[in-house]
Amino acid sequence: MLKEDNVDSFLDAFLDGKQNTEADPDFWDESQQKKQDDKADCWDSGTVMAVPVHKGRLSVRSRLSIFLVLFLIPVTIWFGVHYLNDRKYLLISLAIAVFSMLPFFIAFEDRKPQARELVIIAVQAALAVAGRAVLFMLPSCKPVAAIVIVTAVSFGPESGFLVGAIAMLASNMMFGQGPWTPWQMFAMGVIGLVAGILFQKGWMKADKKTLCVFGFLAAVFIYGGIMNPASLVMMSYAVNKHNLLAIYISGLPVDLTHGAATALFLFFGSRPMIDKLERIKTKYGLIEN
Repeated sequence: MLKEDNVDSFLDAFLDGKQNTEADPDFWDESQQKKQDDKADCWDSGTVMAVPVHKGRLSVRSRLSIFLVLFLIPVTIWFGVHYLNDRKYLLISLAIAVFSMLPFFIAFEDRKPQARELVIIAVQAALAVAGRAVLFMLPSCKPVAAIVIVTAVSFGPESGFLVGAIAMLASNMMFGQGPWTPWQMFAMGVIGLVAGILFQKGWMKADKKTLCVFGFLAAVFIYGGIMNPASLVMMSYAVNKHNLLAIYISGLPVDLTHGAATALFLFFGSRPMIDKLERIKTKYGLIEN
């Protein structure tokens, strides 16, 4: 267990830029940590790691995010495909990134934003980019979807969508930009949006087992369900039931691998990540006002 006084001192110094010579670099109380480990084993899949903040109600930002995802962003992608010949993919990607940030602009309309309210979102996106880059040699075995789901559970659907979209745009600077980038941003963002909505409505618990099942299904049916027909569009094939069936069957091994990898990352990483995010969020009230 973390020593509260030491953590408070460290976070104040780190986030507020203050010097605090009393901060102890050894934050972990080993005796208390051992008792906690004996009490709750890390393989316990029934431990709830977080609770819904809005208790079943969607915030204004969440409703706006749903509108952007279900209407404005698909229309933007359709406009780029049909009227820009799918050649202005960077312009469309930047437009999607701007649309993803609109809920945050609205949240900051009546108050002055603080850097620490945005730094955690940037850190989560950077972790997703770094994870995708480090595991570049393993096709479809990336932690991006897992990090997006964890972010959505802790900070809401709009944060999950933003992290997913920005992570795919930024990581493609290394993996290669193309007409697939807007589709990847949209697909990964939808995973975060759905995860955040299900959690806020109380339809999904943040325990290890539930997150692993959702991560697997989301990677297979949401990400794969969007990227497979997108491949037909990018290859200029006719979008009909025969071509859709063929592309889904050919992409099934990739989707299953992606789903299994996402579930594995969530199994080992969801609990410690959510614990840390909840600790910081509770202390500073991040993204909640």
